[in-house]
Formats: sequence, C-alpha cells, structure tokens
Amino acid sequence: MPIIRRRFLMATPFLLGGCVGPAPRTASRSVLDPLSSYREIYAEITTEPHPVPAVDPASLDPRFLRREVAYDTAEPPGTIVVDPGRRYAYLVREGGRALRYGIGTGREEAFNFQGEATVARKAEWPRWTPTPDMIRREPARYARFAGGLAGGADNPLGPRALYLYRDGRDTLYRLHGTTEPWTIGTMVSSGCVRLLNQDIIDLYGRVPVGTRVVVLPAQAAASG
Repeated sequence: MPIIRRRFLMATPFLLGGCVGPAPRTASRSVLDPLSSYREIYAEITTEPHPVPAVDPASLDPRFLRREVAYDTAEPPGTIVVDPGRRYAYLVREGGRALRYGIGTGREEAFNFQGEATVARKAEWPRWTPTPDMIRREPARYARFAGGLAGGADNPLGPRALYLYRDGRDTLYRLHGTTEPWTIGTMVSSGCVRLLNQDIIDLYGRVPVGTRVVVLPAQAAASG
C-alpha cells in the first residue's frame, strides 16, 4: 500500500471524529423533567392499609407544592401557622425557615375559626362524621353519613387528621387529607383545612400531640 494512502487511512478515524464532534452529554433528570423530585414526593404510597394514589404535580398550581421557604414570623419553631388567605400551612423551623404546604380552606361564609389552638389528638385513617351544621345546610349530601364513615380510601379526611382543641374543647376544626387533590389552593371545604394526602402524612409525622396551631384571620391574611 502506498505510504500516502496508508497515512490517510490511519488519520481517517480522527477526521471522522472531528466531523461528528464529542458525544452529546446525557441530559440530567431535572432538565428532562423539572418536576421529577415532586413526582417522588407525591408518588403512590403502598405501605398504608388503604391506597394512597399518586398525585401528578403537573396537574397542580406549582405554588402549592410542598417546599421549604424563608418565613418571617415571631412564632417559635414547631408551630403550625395556617394562612387561609394565601392557602398555605407553615410548619415553622429554625433560622427563619418553614415547611410550606398548599391547602384548601373553607368557603368564605363557612370559615369561622381563627386564633390559637392545640393539636390534642392525631388519627391515622380517621373516622369522619359531618357536623350538625353540615347536615342542616346540605341534608341531601350529608344526612346519610350522620352515623359516621369509617376510615378508608373514600373517606374525605384522607389518611391522617390533626384535631384542634381550644381550652380543652374540640373546635370541630381539623387539618386532614383529601380525596380531591384538585381542590388544593381553593376555598371549597366546610371549614376544615385539607392538604394533599402525601403532605398530611408528612406533616403528621413531624408534629406531636400538643403542637400549637395559629390560624390567621382569613381576610387579613388575604390582604396582607
């Protein structure tokens, strides 16, 4: 083989390599799917006695996805602050930080609780019983549940509930899960605060009985 031809063939791989360029980098998971971490947070939970379906974070307003945020408050760490106007619940942490959860709140005419309370009871897969006011207001919807509904996948309280008491008395106000994840960020309930099921399970595991809860005035929170 002539020397010139042999040199050309030996150089060919380098010439082709120069034409093709370096192999493209594999895109990171976060670039391919910016919601990948939230898909993990809101994935199906299979370790519970009843199904906890996955929630597609893309179906929600991103403002209401769980995250840690800067939060300026005089409340001590460990306090839950419910801001119905902005549709958030905060778990106050050290260093001016808080875990923020999106919530659904009571319709304006029904949201009548504000001020301080205490988590006096916690329940997994709680039983739900509509209040007398709920039955009186919408008998066709609630009267059949007057005797209560056992915990389960179809129970409107979801997998966890935190029961708020004031001065030793039940306020009938709860922080709980929901069977309607699309309602987070809206005013739809009969007065309680609903969280995504994955979020109430997370919050439930972080707070003990005796936790202080502060519910801000709805109108003041909305205009602040």
